[in-house]
Amino acid sequence: MHFPQKFFHFFIRLCRFSFGDFEEQEFKKFLCLGCIFALITGTYWALRSLKDSIFIQIVDKMHLPYAETVAVFSLFFAVIFYSKLLEKFSREKMLVLLPTFYGVSTLCFSVVLGIAETLPKEVISTSFFLKSLGYLWYVFVDSFGTLMVALFWAFAADTTDPISAKKGFPFIVAVGQLGGILFPFIASLPYYLHLQSDMLSMTILGVLCLCIVPFVKYFLRITPASLLASFGHKKYSKEQKITKPQLLDGLKLLLSKRYLLGIFSLIFIYEFLVTIFDFNFKIAAGTAYSGVSLSNYLSMYASSINAITMFFLLFGISNITRFLGLRVALTCMPVLLAVSLLGFLMLDSLSFLFVLMVISKSLNYALNGPALKQLYIPTTTQARFKAQAWIETFGSRASKEIGALFNMSLQPLQSIFGALVGKSYYLMLAGILGFPIVMGCLLVALYLGKRYDEAISSQKIIC
Repeated sequence: MHFPQKFFHFFIRLCRFSFGDFEEQEFKKFLCLGCIFALITGTYWALRSLKDSIFIQIVDKMHLPYAETVAVFSLFFAVIFYSKLLEKFSREKMLVLLPTFYGVSTLCFSVVLGIAETLPKEVISTSFFLKSLGYLWYVFVDSFGTLMVALFWAFAADTTDPISAKKGFPFIVAVGQLGGILFPFIASLPYYLHLQSDMLSMTILGVLCLCIVPFVKYFLRITPASLLASFGHKKYSKEQKITKPQLLDGLKLLLSKRYLLGIFSLIFIYEFLVTIFDFNFKIAAGTAYSGVSLSNYLSMYASSINAITMFFLLFGISNITRFLGLRVALTCMPVLLAVSLLGFLMLDSLSFLFVLMVISKSLNYALNGPALKQLYIPTTTQARFKAQAWIETFGSRASKEIGALFNMSLQPLQSIFGALVGKSYYLMLAGILGFPIVMGCLLVALYLGKRYDEAISSQKIIC
């Protein structure tokens, strides 16, 4: 697809305030990456809406923490397999193989789960097979969000220099929000068409996932080779040829480098607290809605997050990174977490939890997410692809597991002390754990910002 010259000049001028100046070829590169990211993030947000609603229908809303536990252990093996594939296939080939796998698998799930949703409730509640299928679906969608997003950002970091990343990565996220805004409404189609299952939504999402492949091929065909070179690629190219890849290289590198452990810690702390917020939100939503109505409500929630994220980006929130530096952008997250935790402990309603989740996630995606991705630029290809996969999986998923274990305490506490007193003890424990780790998060953010600035100014690879 060839855009007229005037369109590019107009669009570039439109983006200058929010993201910075782009050269024409550079703009095309980030626009194409943004379209690919829109397909990935849009498909994921729609699948995520269906993940929770289908699981609640087939299994139970109080089993969500147990599903997180199963997902974490399952993703451990998924990342090992993913790392093995990275040893055999190029980054470009992986961007073809992974979307093909998830697209075909989603189409298969659409048939099986579509039939399961139409069965009587007494059959669903007593069927071990259907409950196992619900857990499998939960793990599948989680793996998509982990591996596909990690692979995309590893590819983006591996083909972008630090100066371009400051303006290009927020721009990618902004374009990607279009998918996150529009695609979740696919999950609402059964509700508006008065259908009894989500088969139609899953079928469409499977096809959209397969559409990622031609977009990737088009991007590689039109992008100049000079815009696909990584930071420090010449210096480290010989080293990468000599080093023989090992299965757990990414994990070993993560555990041996404080810089990578710092990135892991930031993701871990954020996801741990958000898992607590999210669990309470899903319980409230599952109580108020059911069936395709729940899918519709969660799709509106997903679209709202992405719409607010795009609002923040278009109104120049990325200028914090451009003008004040990465260190300031990273320290915004602990402040956000502290305010969110305080509000969570003081107020308890579905409407407030909806607003809390939308604002906290939107600010994370608009500001903290692009900042974290930039941290991988002064690292080797091993760190960008393999270590990042472990960080994204277990910084995010392991923290969700810890958060899920914490959430499991709610039901026993309410059984022992009653619904109100048990919930108050649960909230008290959340505050006791939450505020100290937010302070730790602030210290880690300052450390990472300092190391990044030193590496970029001296043109050195950190790890």
